[in-house]
Amino acid sequence: MQSALQGIRVIDFGHVMAGPWCTMQLASLGAEVIKIETRARPDEQRAQHGHGAADNLEANSNFFEINLGKKSVSINLSTDEGQELAKQLVATADLVLENMRPGVMKKLGLDYAELVKVKPDIIMLSLSGFGGTGPLRRYAAYNPCFTSVGGVSHLTGYAEKKPNTMTNSGGDARAGTAAVFAAIVALKFRQETGKGQYIDSSSCEVINSMVGDQMMDYAMNGRSPHRHGNSHTIMAPHSVYRCAGSDEWVSIAVGSDTEWHGMVRAMGNPDWGSDPDFATALGRRAGEKRLNALIAGWTVDKSYVEVMRLLQAEGVAATPSFKAEDLFTDPHIVARGQVQEVDHPVLGRRKTITAPYRLSETPTCIRGTAPRLGEHNDTVFRSLLNLPDDEIARLVEARIIY
Repeated sequence: MQSALQGIRVIDFGHVMAGPWCTMQLASLGAEVIKIETRARPDEQRAQHGHGAADNLEANSNFFEINLGKKSVSINLSTDEGQELAKQLVATADLVLENMRPGVMKKLGLDYAELVKVKPDIIMLSLSGFGGTGPLRRYAAYNPCFTSVGGVSHLTGYAEKKPNTMTNSGGDARAGTAAVFAAIVALKFRQETGKGQYIDSSSCEVINSMVGDQMMDYAMNGRSPHRHGNSHTIMAPHSVYRCAGSDEWVSIAVGSDTEWHGMVRAMGNPDWGSDPDFATALGRRAGEKRLNALIAGWTVDKSYVEVMRLLQAEGVAATPSFKAEDLFTDPHIVARGQVQEVDHPVLGRRKTITAPYRLSETPTCIRGTAPRLGEHNDTVFRSLLNLPDDEIARLVEARIIY
């Protein structure tokens, strides 16, 4: 079966999370992704292991998780010849991605103005924390930084506590996913017009788009948004409830009177289910504290899977707060093909999560494991660029290919 991006070549200058996440999704759609990296300055995801430098650059599971299906070539971009070698690769490509701090690619002579000279219809996607222009462009762009400026951190957490600094990489993955969409739109535009383009993507703006309703409420009504934990401005019940077992919880959201009656039936029609105070959404919202306590009394001696099945059978939105390891064994997720085993020469056979979307005519899949650093040097430099053996040997000796 043909893949959606079959025949598309991507040159990947990405590192750490957001950029590599984007190009991994493009690889799952069938693009050939060639990752440019170097031993002189390895990708941080390769080089870090716990809190110190990794002894083995091929043994980091974080790198494995976000670089599946790619090729790797080792080019020292701090050298003039390395930069020229990278340009030769760009000349064969359709799309270039980078997520370095604004200005770095220009210093390397690999910015859009230079790359269009070697490939006039090239698409270049620059992904940074705050975009390539404006007063924040030079600021560090770690996940807690741009999620805070983007407004999500302020809105995440409990009302009585400080904002959630979101120290995981969720913001990077969201920024990378938005970049996938931008890349596909640009490829479609080039297909129709023959023109490439430069895309300046701000992770902060991607994150801010997730709270558009809050932004509009402030702009139109002057209401400043605030944290409210698991509660909802309208829906009730709308929270997370403890279940039997070790740290097991289930999320329940009731969005209509019909769903409310379904929940009452699932719970065995308790007397309080017919309480007139709970007959309307406004009443349930006003009595939310008491309502939550009553629901928690029902869930506390049941497994979260049992609660989920009882409620979903009555048309009520309910799902467990899965632990990470539970996701890999959940029957629904497994049946959807969301879990795939992949072999790695150092890490062994590992389970990983596949692309988060399904295409009927051009299915996505993991097309290979994460590459070893420079694993595809021979394939790319000999077969794609047609460099003679003696030239490759010279570049290796000079640590240009390194």
